[in-house]
Amino acid sequence: MTEPMAVPPLGDGNDPGNRTSRRISLRTRVSLLAAACVAVVMALVSLGAYYTVDNNLNKQVDDTLLQRASGVLNDPLVLNSGGQQVPIYVTQLFDMRFDLISSNGESVLRSSTLTAKRPPIGTDERDVAAGSTKLSLRTVAGYRVLAVPYQYAPGVALVLAQPLDATRQTLQQLAVVLALIGGGGILIAALAGTAVARTGLRPVERLTSATEHVARTGDLRPIPVSGDDELARLTHSFNTMLGAVSEAQERQRQLVADAGHELRTPLTSLRTNLELLLSASRSGARNLSEKDRAEIETDIKAQLDELTQLIGDLVELARQESQGGVFERVEMVEVVERALDRARRRAGEIEFSVSLQPWVLTGDPGALERAVLNLLDNAVKFSPSGSVVRVRMYPLGDGTGVIEVADAGPGIADADLPRVFDRFYRSSEARTLPGSGLGLSIVKQAVERSGGTVYAGRAPEGGALMTIRLPGHPG
Repeated sequence: MTEPMAVPPLGDGNDPGNRTSRRISLRTRVSLLAAACVAVVMALVSLGAYYTVDNNLNKQVDDTLLQRASGVLNDPLVLNSGGQQVPIYVTQLFDMRFDLISSNGESVLRSSTLTAKRPPIGTDERDVAAGSTKLSLRTVAGYRVLAVPYQYAPGVALVLAQPLDATRQTLQQLAVVLALIGGGGILIAALAGTAVARTGLRPVERLTSATEHVARTGDLRPIPVSGDDELARLTHSFNTMLGAVSEAQERQRQLVADAGHELRTPLTSLRTNLELLLSASRSGARNLSEKDRAEIETDIKAQLDELTQLIGDLVELARQESQGGVFERVEMVEVVERALDRARRRAGEIEFSVSLQPWVLTGDPGALERAVLNLLDNAVKFSPSGSVVRVRMYPLGDGTGVIEVADAGPGIADADLPRVFDRFYRSSEARTLPGSGLGLSIVKQAVERSGGTVYAGRAPEGGALMTIRLPGHPG
């Protein structure tokens, strides 16, 4: 099984932050993310609510101060306090502090009862009394202080001070309530995030366990799939991958088994001949005649040639199976012509009748050339001396092009037609001829990798007709 490619870390492997992030599980990160999101939302909502209530309460205090000041200034009934006429309405200001001040900040009231609790006096209030400003409204020393000109006496300002204890108590209670609600919301979000992560990541955990089981035991059985969400699709894809790996392993096992079976015969024959030569060279053994020795040497050479071809075909077959799907534009006329040049060099007295029409596709040019060459070599092998192998390539008009290779040999029996492309399959007629039984399997594999098909039939001349059908378009 191919080892996964190691991905280097993005930072220093000794960084404590990296080790901490690796220790935190995905479930914990999901829970923390949910809690953090709710915390941010609750903080924003709480700040907004607190700010709104604070503004409203302060506005209510300001409105109350302005209303009380208007009542004092508009009350026609007055009383005399130390020589200063004061509206009787001020006697109703029992819940706040008030005073009449001059521009120097001194009270103009002479009544100890009225001036027992003076409001805070500062520059803003003295400026109103002096007439430089029309109104002053500020917060100082726990009071909301209003100063307005007193219309009954020039150079005098009416100062009212409303204590903010009730407002601050209300805001403190609101802050406590918002903190409790926010904390509860964060806790609930963390619990909900944990529950959602546990439920949502269960298929991922099952897939992880299955992957570890496959890596540990090599068991490629599919994983049960439930639902139709993205995780179910991921499981389907993983099962598809397991199926492909299992199929590849089965093909590999079958190839090894078939190769071992096919190698056994030439190796056994080669060993027998070598043992015979060695035993004849020992002292006291009967000498072999020159004819027998020549026949044994000829057999050994043929068996070595057979082994060489078989091993080469096995390597080619394994190479095609392991190659990826990176293809390129292929001009099939060029591919067939290169294969014909190679086939002619070993065709002897056999001629080729060639008729090629342009055809272009996306595929592996090397594999397709090997496939065409194998068909040509196969046709040469079964054709009698002096015969003609017919090669044609033409479009069918349905988006596919056809390459035909027809020989003048004995043809293929009907019982053998369905199996001629199987690995190591050789018909009874072909068993006496050299070959590994893998040539047509290589053809089939190369053609199918390019999206085509290959099939066998009978040529009008009576020999075999091998046909490759490939997708593409005329050049």
